[in-house]
Amino acid sequence: MAQDRTSDKKMTSIKRKILIVDDNIEFAKTVARTLEKEGFQVSLASDGNAAILAASNESPDLVLLDLKLPDIPGVELLRIMKSINENVAVIIITAYGGERVAIDLMKAGAIDFLSKPFNFEDLLNAINNALKISDAQKQDKKHERYPHLEKFFPFLAHEIRNPLHAIGGALAIIQRRSDLRDEYLAKSIGIIQEEVQHLNEFVQECLNFVRPPVRSHFIEVEINEVVTSVINLISHMFEELSKKIRVSIETHPQLPRVYGNYDEIKQVFLNLVKNSFEAMAEGGEFFLKTRFKATPHPGWVEIVFIDNGPGIKKENMDKLFSPFFTTKLRGTGLGMAICQRIIVERHRGRIRVASEEGKGTTVTVELPASLPQGVPGVK
Repeated sequence: MAQDRTSDKKMTSIKRKILIVDDNIEFAKTVARTLEKEGFQVSLASDGNAAILAASNESPDLVLLDLKLPDIPGVELLRIMKSINENVAVIIITAYGGERVAIDLMKAGAIDFLSKPFNFEDLLNAINNALKISDAQKQDKKHERYPHLEKFFPFLAHEIRNPLHAIGGALAIIQRRSDLRDEYLAKSIGIIQEEVQHLNEFVQECLNFVRPPVRSHFIEVEINEVVTSVINLISHMFEELSKKIRVSIETHPQLPRVYGNYDEIKQVFLNLVKNSFEAMAEGGEFFLKTRFKATPHPGWVEIVFIDNGPGIKKENMDKLFSPFFTTKLRGTGLGMAICQRIIVERHRGRIRVASEEGKGTTVTVELPASLPQGVPGVK
C-alpha cells in the first residue's frame, strides 16, 4: 500500500492537468485549491461552453465533470470532450440521486463517478486511479488487443466491489449473532464467505490485467530469490497437497539479475506454480530450474516450470493466453493472460508452453538480463 501511495505522489508531482467543470464556483475553487496543494495544475469552467474551450486550449489529463450544467447536458458534453481528446480521463460528479445517470455516462466513456458530498481522500483516490487507467489505455493502444476490456474492468470492479463489501459486512454481523453449533448454518455461512472471496479475487485479477506498468517500481531483481520466496509461499498455500508432490529446484549459482518489477515477476511465478500444483491434485512431481543463456547479448535469464500432471489437450493450446479461457471449475481464466502481459508486454520477455495430454506441462519464461559486472563469461 505504501508503495502505491508513493507512486501516486510521483504521479501528482509531474503537474498533471485537471479541468473542473461545475457551475458552483465556490465549490470548484475549494476543490481546486486542495488539488493544487497536491501538485496538480487546475483550471475551472462554470458551464459546458467554457469547458469545451478549456479542453481545446489546455488539453487536460483529467476532467471533473458536474452532471448538471446550465447549458449542455452531461452526456453531450462527455461526447464532445472525448471528440476533442479521446484519451482524456473523465470523472463524473453527481448530486444525490444521480448515480444511475452517472453509471450510463461511465458506459459512454467516463472512468468513475463521485456523489456529492464527498471527502477529499475519496476524490484523490479516484483521480489517481483514473489517471492510472487512462495512462494504461494510452500505453495499451500500442497492442490494441483488449481495448474493450480496459474500459469495462474498472467499471466491473466498481459495480461488484461495493455490494461485496456490504455482503461481507452483513455476513459478519450474522455470524456474530448466530449459533454456529448448527452445522447447516455454519456450513452455509462458510459457503457465502468462500464465494465472496472468490468474487473479490476475480475482481482483483480483472484490475491486475488492466493495471498500468509502473516504471518507477523497476529494480534489479534476483530471480533465484524470487523462486525461493514463491516455493516457500506455495508450501503454505497448499500445505496438504505439498505432502503429495515432490518438489525439486535447480538454480544457476551466478544468475544475472533482471531489471523489472519484483512484485509482478513474483506474481507470474506464483501463478505458474499454482497451476502446476492444482493440476496434480492426486500428487506428482514438480521441477523448477533457472539458467542463463548468454546469447544473444546481453543474454536471457530462463526459468522453467515442469510438472508431470495430466497435461493440456491439443485443441486448448492456442487458447491458453486468451482472457477468460479456463479448464478449471473455479478459474477466472485471467491467470495466463496476466502472465503474458507482465512478461511479454511489460518486461519484453518471452513465455512458452509445451504440453502433451497425459504427460505433463513445461512452461518456460525468459527475461532479458541486466548483467552486473563480474559475471563469468559475459563481457
